Amino acid sequence: MTDFDIIILGAGAAGLMAGIEAGRRGRRVLVVDHAKNPGEKIRISGGGRCNFTNINATHVLGRERFLSSNPRFALSALSRFTPDMFIERVKKRGIAFHEKTLGQLFCDGPATQIVSMLIDDLRQAGAAIWTGRSVGSVEKIDEGFKVLVGDGYVTCESLVVATGGKSIPKMGATGFAYALAKQFGLAVTETRPGLVPLTFEEGKLEELKELAGVSTDAVISHGKTKFREALLFTHRGLSGPAILQISSYWREGDSISVDLLPERDALAMLQTARKEQPRNHVQTVLAGHLPKRLAQLLGELINQPGMIGDFSDKKLQPVADQVSRWTLKPVGSEGYRTAEVTLGGIDTTGLDAKTMMARTVPGLYFVGEAVDVTGWLGGYNFQWAWASGWSAGQAA
Repeated sequence: MTDFDIIILGAGAAGLMAGIEAGRRGRRVLVVDHAKNPGEKIRISGGGRCNFTNINATHVLGRERFLSSNPRFALSALSRFTPDMFIERVKKRGIAFHEKTLGQLFCDGPATQIVSMLIDDLRQAGAAIWTGRSVGSVEKIDEGFKVLVGDGYVTCESLVVATGGKSIPKMGATGFAYALAKQFGLAVTETRPGLVPLTFEEGKLEELKELAGVSTDAVISHGKTKFREALLFTHRGLSGPAILQISSYWREGDSISVDLLPERDALAMLQTARKEQPRNHVQTVLAGHLPKRLAQLLGELINQPGMIGDFSDKKLQPVADQVSRWTLKPVGSEGYRTAEVTLGGIDTTGLDAKTMMARTVPGLYFVGEAVDVTGWLGGYNFQWAWASGWSAGQAA
């Protein structure tokens, strides 16, 4: 049996950060992961460029941009380990990066640069890392915890659980953290796929099949929540950043509203076309502002033949509504298979916001995606991983 001060289950973003910080405090640290290579979700993130943080992922905006049963929970960690602090590490390492849009920071080169930085920092901090080893039972003992790793036991004073959620199971994602939390008496909120494409029923897919592959700028709304980013029509339904964002708020049975002319008055545009291009048909007018295939399909849905010069304002209004308030009702999502994150998770009421330790189980910590904290698309979830891992690493 091997003894450590801290065992960290999971060599992803949160687990590696916790290991680095604990090791720098002089703690004897072991990081364990069942995957062959550490940081696999980091490696594939951002199209292989790693959207490693968002400059807006601060405690000031945390209540708005992080979803949780208790939106205030994340603020402590986010205020103590900020985007600037991670950016400083990236700069020190010499990793070139750029802001893409909406505060999203990406590596200029491959995401493996971030993984290499974290692994080097972990080893320099004196931590051990075991990969390709599954974790079996976890038991509470007088001195802390006894964990079955592979075919042998290891013990520790503190146990940090950073095994993530259920998203992208082909990379080994499981509900391990939730089962472990329940084993020790912690509550787990409802979990569901987040930042995920939405799907349509067969009839709607048939109606929209010609749009597969079409992308356009749009505002997608669900109630009072709205996002303006790219919308992509797929063979299964809808995707693109705007849809991934709204999916975290959408529930089955709900409709979404699509504005295909963001920040433009659709009726005024049509009235101008009536005056300046009176012989054009609706599809032709719309094609001047939207992808051709999308304009053609909208024209068919509107089903208002004739030249636009003959349209009254009353006849133009339903055309404007179709363009700026197109109501669509998905029937589901693509599920955990393609979801970038898991919504819900370990109930934050059972955790200390400063240290991430379970209130009723001294020495047991939960960090990262496993916790009921989910950020917007665009680097927010990585910042939560860094911040929550850092917080646990300072205390465990």
